[in-house]
Amino acid sequence: MRCLAVSLLALAVATAASAQQDTARSEGSEQGVANYSGGANLPVEKIGRDDLVGISVYDSAELTRSVRVGTDGNIRLPMLHRPISAAGLLPSELEVSITDALVEENVLVDPIVTVSVVEYRSRPISVVGAVKLPLTFQATGTVTLLDAIAKAGGLSENAGMEILVSSLPSGAIDNSVKLIQRIPVQGLINEANPGLNVTLQGGEEIRVPEAGKVFVLGKVKKPGAYYITGASDSSVMRALALSEGLDTFSSPKAYIYRTEAGSGGRSEIPIELKKIMNRKAPDVPLMANDILYIPDQSGLRASLKVLETTVGIGAGVGAAMIYAFH
Repeated sequence: MRCLAVSLLALAVATAASAQQDTARSEGSEQGVANYSGGANLPVEKIGRDDLVGISVYDSAELTRSVRVGTDGNIRLPMLHRPISAAGLLPSELEVSITDALVEENVLVDPIVTVSVVEYRSRPISVVGAVKLPLTFQATGTVTLLDAIAKAGGLSENAGMEILVSSLPSGAIDNSVKLIQRIPVQGLINEANPGLNVTLQGGEEIRVPEAGKVFVLGKVKKPGAYYITGASDSSVMRALALSEGLDTFSSPKAYIYRTEAGSGGRSEIPIELKKIMNRKAPDVPLMANDILYIPDQSGLRASLKVLETTVGIGAGVGAAMIYAFH
């Protein structure tokens, strides 16, 4: 009986010692493979220049570290004589490259390497122009044009009628050869055309130009500058509606001053305003930067220089007088 008790005690001690060894091995494994994600659940993407990668080599504290990918696309580790190419590789592919290098240079016999991406910097997307919150962010996972616009808070009220998406051709590094896609706002947002909601890869610049303006001056109730953000057929009648109609004692004739291509000067286009309003003459389309001027009944007109000076003052201080065509 006494021998049986001694045997059971010895078995219990051996079992406890074995459990302690298993726990120690488990803790050592967790310490040897460091988690460099910083708690972030970043999508797996190809590594690029300037990205920060976390490298963990089991049971090798001197090799376990975070490394920034250089402008040449390489990373460098202590005890390795040659750099390791990282740009264009997935984390799992970089693990293989590091393992091979450690074995080839006789640093470790059978290394266990883990690579994760701590921070992406290689695929920035910039959204600028007529948006509510211009910003630059990194493209991780699937990012579409609408996603980028949403991150920028949406289009502002003075956004133009198209969005410009600039990107480099595949393999190009020269910014002077960027491709530009022109995406109509009407088709992308109002018509929800899925073909216009392009997928972004990173490196794109999304520019939303401000809409063009027409200026309404003279004998109208609310002179000012008006954005052309909607219909492309903005016209004299639309401009009069936005400026709340004619003031008293207005002339039956009006004038459009339009910038001439090339010269930079303005040409004068007389229009029969009264006939247009009485539907005896067709409405006249307006273009961006046109000045629509309605003189008084006397027919006396301000000089073009005075009108252009007035436009400059009105556009600068009359923010409340800026509206949009729809």
